[in-house]
Amino acid sequence: MANQTTTTQSGGLGVLGLLGCLFVALKLLGVIDWSWWWVTLPFWGGFAFVACIFIFILVVAVAVDARK
Repeated sequence: MANQTTTTQSGGLGVLGLLGCLFVALKLLGVIDWSWWWVTLPFWGGFAFVACIFIFILVVAVAVDARK
């Protein structure tokens, strides 16, 4: 039998990317009158969420270590 390797590659925007593009288009067309912070939230919101979780875990780990 011959060795077969299968590779899969995921690409594209994803749900948050599509939502961000939609918000930007709506803002540029004047349909929505939101702040640019809210319009770009789908682009940077995922990173901010993961960063907050990482910081929370780090604080809990330091607090647990300090109790020992």
